[in-house]
Amino acid sequence: MKIVAGVGKNKKVIEAIENVNFEVLKTESEEELVKLLFNGHADAAIRGSLSTSKIMIKLREKYPKIARASYIDLKGQKFLLAPVGIDEGDDIKQKLLIAEKGSQFLTSIGIKPKLGILSGGRPQDYDRSTKIDDSLEDGELLTSLINKESIDAKHYFILIEDAIKEGANLIIAPDGICGNLIFRTLVLLGNGKSHGAVTLGMKEIYVDTSRSQDVEGYKNALKFAYYLANLKKQI
Repeated sequence: MKIVAGVGKNKKVIEAIENVNFEVLKTESEEELVKLLFNGHADAAIRGSLSTSKIMIKLREKYPKIARASYIDLKGQKFLLAPVGIDEGDDIKQKLLIAEKGSQFLTSIGIKPKLGILSGGRPQDYDRSTKIDDSLEDGELLTSLINKESIDAKHYFILIEDAIKEGANLIIAPDGICGNLIFRTLVLLGNGKSHGAVTLGMKEIYVDTSRSQDVEGYKNALKFAYYLANLKKQI
């Protein structure tokens, strides 16, 4: 089993590689990372601290409809958070795709999907601004569309804390910017642990990571990628 990891400016990736007990290939090239993943020379890949935009461009040449969902452990409760790419989840169609692909991923690793949909206010906040109204209406519509796909989903509005308390395992933020900010607040400032962001909608295993991650974060991502690769071989 081989995992390929990108080594950019954050050399903590190298320290993380030295502290796992499986084989990890190192690369300084986004193109080489994708090539090793696509040609089967690596069973999974993590971004490390290479350029996410360059890698995503390469991945989208083969898979136009992909999105990232960060796998977070918050005080023992694990859940996916998406969208986390700042250019992802800008409309209902994209978020519905995330809901479907994220639910399929959770099912594939033996977890029953329970989705928490977020929006920009409480129910009583209608009419405070057009932006808030649009966000609340999008949340309602998205929830109804997901439920029509026979996927368990609830609109929690802005109350992310309630979604966590009630055990949601796939939290969908209003857009990628909000999702990225939630991730940074939970993981880089708070006590949440990141296992990287799994890329939904592709058969190969690619786990995205933050360029600001610490050694433990990169170790978690490497172990997560290894776990997914091992699970895939068993299926």
